[in-house]
Amino acid sequence: MSIVIPAHNSGAVLPLTVRRFAERFRGQSVEIIVVENGSTDDTLAICAEIADGWDTAGVSFVPLRSDKGMGNALRAGALASRGSRVLLTADDLPFGFDDIDGADGVERETGRRPAVVIGSKAHPDSVADRGLARAVMTRSFAILRRVILGTRTGDPQGTFLVDGELLRALVPHLIESGFLFTTELDYAVEAAGIRPVEVPIRLSGEHRAHPSRVSAGDVVRMAKGLLSLRRRRSTLRSAASAAGGARSSDR
Repeated sequence: MSIVIPAHNSGAVLPLTVRRFAERFRGQSVEIIVVENGSTDDTLAICAEIADGWDTAGVSFVPLRSDKGMGNALRAGALASRGSRVLLTADDLPFGFDDIDGADGVERETGRRPAVVIGSKAHPDSVADRGLARAVMTRSFAILRRVILGTRTGDPQGTFLVDGELLRALVPHLIESGFLFTTELDYAVEAAGIRPVEVPIRLSGEHRAHPSRVSAGDVVRMAKGLLSLRRRRSTLRSAASAAGGARSSDR
């Protein structure tokens, strides 16, 4: 597995997140890819310190840099990844390991590994209260997304666990640099007939206590971005279909 963590001004939370992943996967074949993107705090120095002192058996730590923007960081990490599965997550481990456990549970129950699994705040069994203001913002964006794009995924802003071959073939065609990156990813795979599986999560107490990093201005920009995505539907569908076909032919 490859774990991709975008890190922007993440100095306060990154060491604990990386340590928790290292402890969880000690002795397994896992790489943790942290992509610093335009930080103004000590994130870059912390990445260097972690790399210098790294000694977790089986688990590698790969520090990278990208241009500022969550989408830029996720794209860089995905392209550098080597895992058969790639987890796109956040710097503060918002769901603990619920997303990974949920994906493994789906595989055990169905006997197959879904191409795309989302740790979804919209799942009816999720515990993800972020307060009234965030709920209104999230609901408004969900309505716009359904009307403009017609997507069925409840939460394309969750964590993504994606087949590595599929993701690495698809991300060169994804252009969003910010928060809309995972929505673009979801739109592409849905357009190609790949239905993501959403699994329930529990939002950590620490994450609930933190103010959202998404501002009202971000939502406005994301809404405008949906229109741009719709204009690129044919291109995204073709790219995702080709990526999915290549993945299937290798099975």
